[in-house]
Amino acid sequence: MRLPLLAKIMLSTSVLITAVFGITGEIVLHHIQRTVSDGLEDEVRNSFQAYTSLFQARAELLRSVSRMMASLPEVRLAFSTGDRATIQDTASELWAKISPSNAIFLVTDPKGRPIASLGGKTPLAEVKELELVTQAAACFPDQGSGFFYRNGELYQVSVTPVYIDSTRGPALLDVLVAGYQVDAIVARELKERTNSEFLFVTQGRVVTSTLNPRAAQAVVAGGNQARVSDGVMQYARFGEPLVDIAGKPMGEISILRSFEGAEKRVSSLTSNIVLLWLAAILVGLGTTYAMARRIVEPVKQLDRAAAEVGRQNYEIEVAVHGDDEIGRLARTFNEMCRSIRQAREDLIRQERISTIGRLSGSIVHDLRNPLAAIYGGAEMLVDADLPPGHVKRLARNIYRASQRIQELLQDLLNVASGKRGAPELCRLREVALAACDALAASAEAQRVAVKLDIAPEIEVPLERSRMERAFVNLVGNAIEAMPEGGEVKIAAAIREGAVLVEVKDNGPGIAPEIRPQLFQPFVTGKRSGLGLGLALTRQTVVEHGGEMWVESEPGKGARFLFRLPGARAVERVGA
Repeated sequence: MRLPLLAKIMLSTSVLITAVFGITGEIVLHHIQRTVSDGLEDEVRNSFQAYTSLFQARAELLRSVSRMMASLPEVRLAFSTGDRATIQDTASELWAKISPSNAIFLVTDPKGRPIASLGGKTPLAEVKELELVTQAAACFPDQGSGFFYRNGELYQVSVTPVYIDSTRGPALLDVLVAGYQVDAIVARELKERTNSEFLFVTQGRVVTSTLNPRAAQAVVAGGNQARVSDGVMQYARFGEPLVDIAGKPMGEISILRSFEGAEKRVSSLTSNIVLLWLAAILVGLGTTYAMARRIVEPVKQLDRAAAEVGRQNYEIEVAVHGDDEIGRLARTFNEMCRSIRQAREDLIRQERISTIGRLSGSIVHDLRNPLAAIYGGAEMLVDADLPPGHVKRLARNIYRASQRIQELLQDLLNVASGKRGAPELCRLREVALAACDALAASAEAQRVAVKLDIAPEIEVPLERSRMERAFVNLVGNAIEAMPEGGEVKIAAAIREGAVLVEVKDNGPGIAPEIRPQLFQPFVTGKRSGLGLGLALTRQTVVEHGGEMWVESEPGKGARFLFRLPGARAVERVGA
C-alpha cells in the first residue's frame, strides 16, 4: 500500500494485461489443439475410407475373376476331371493373364481339400482341409468373402462355388478360393496411399504393422481408445473389426495418425503466440506508462502542493493542464489556497484585534494593583506626616510595585523583540536561590515553604536574568496556587551531560481542560495575569537548547520538569 501511484497503476495493468493475454493465448492454443486433433481424426476416417475402397476393390476383383473362371466351359471341364495336372494345365495360363501376380488361387473339393494351386506356391495348398470352405458353404451358391487367419498369417479371400448340371439339378463340383495375403507389403502400400499407419491384429497378436514394435504393443494394450501413446509419440486411432467368411469378427484393423507433425506446428504456433504475447505486453505497458505519467504527474504536483499546505505554506500554486478532471482539480486547489490565504489574513487581523483587546485588559488589570500601591503610598507620603519607620515601609512597597511593573513591561518587550543575551557559566543553585529570595515575602505571607535541593557544584551555561525569571514564574505560580499554604520543592540532578530540574508543589494541580494548552500565550488558570509566564518560561528553556513538560493530577499538585544541556559538576573548594 506504500507504493507510488504510478507503480500501482503499472503493477495492476501488467497483471491484468498478462492475465488477459495469458487466458486468451490459452483459449487460442486449446482451440488450435482441438482443431488439430479433430483434423487428425478426420484424416484417420478418410484413411479408413480409402482402405475400405481399396480392399473392396480387391475383393470385387477376386470375385469377378473367380466368377469368370468358374463360368468358362474348358475350365469347368478340367475341374470335373479332378486331376491336379489337368486343372493346372487348363486354368493356370488363363489365371496368370487375368489376375494380379501376388494373388492366391486354389481349387478345392466341396469339403475344402485342396486339389490345385494356380497362384503359385502357398502354405494354404498344403493344408489337408480348409475350414473356410465349409464356413462359406452357408452362403452357396452365392460367393463368400472375408478374412481368414491361419498359422500366424492373415488372408483376404473370396470363395466361389463351381456347379455342374446333373440329373438331380445343379451339383457342387469344386470350390475356387482366391485371395491376397495381408503382409508387410500390403501394409506399406496402404500407408503410401493414405499417409497413415496400419496395424492388423488377430487373436491378440500383431499380424503386420507399419508401426514400430513399441507403438504396436501400446495400440494392442490400449484397446479401443481413440488416442494412444507409446510414451514418445501420441497417435489418433480409428479401429474397425475384421470379419471372416461367416461375417463374425476375428480381428481388428487399426488406422493411426501421428501427432508429431501437428505437435511441431502447434509448438511453432505456440512460440509465435508467446512472442506476440510478450510484444503486446511490452507495447501495452509502454502505452500505459506514457498515459499513466500524464495522469500521475499532475497528481504528484498536487500531492507536493498539499504537503506544502500541510506545512502552512499557502502561497503554493500548481500548474493547470487542460480542462479535464485533473485540470479542474488543479484550478479548484489553487482557488482553495487563495481562499485559505484570504481567510488566514482575515483570521490574523481578527486575532490581532482580539489579542490587543485581551492584552490591554490583562495589562490594565495587572498594572492596576501595583499602580494603586504606588498611588496610595505616594498620597500618604504627601498628605501625612509619618514616622520614619512607616515612611520606609511605604517606600519599600512603592519600590516593589514599580519593580513588578518593570518586570511586566520587560516580559512584554521580550515577547515583542525576541532578543537574546550571551550565555554565561552559572551555578544553578545560585540562580534558583535568587528567584526564591525574590519570592520569600510572598511565600511567607501565604505560609508556603520553599525547599531547595540543588547541589552547589552544578554549573550550566545560561542567560542568568532570563533563567532567574523562569524560576520566578514557576515558583510564583506554585505559591499563588496554594493560598492555604503548602510546600514547593526545587531539585536538580545531572543526567547524561544535561541537568534535569524539577519544580514540584502539593497544591490542587492543573485543570485538565487547560493542560494541553498550558504553554501557549494568554492561557492561564489564575484569576489574574497575562498568561505569558509559562509560555515565556518554556521559550527560555527551548532557546537554551532544552525541553520542558509538566506532570499533574487534580488534587495531587503539579510537577514541572525541564532539561538543560551542557551541565557539569565542578569540584568544591577544599574538598
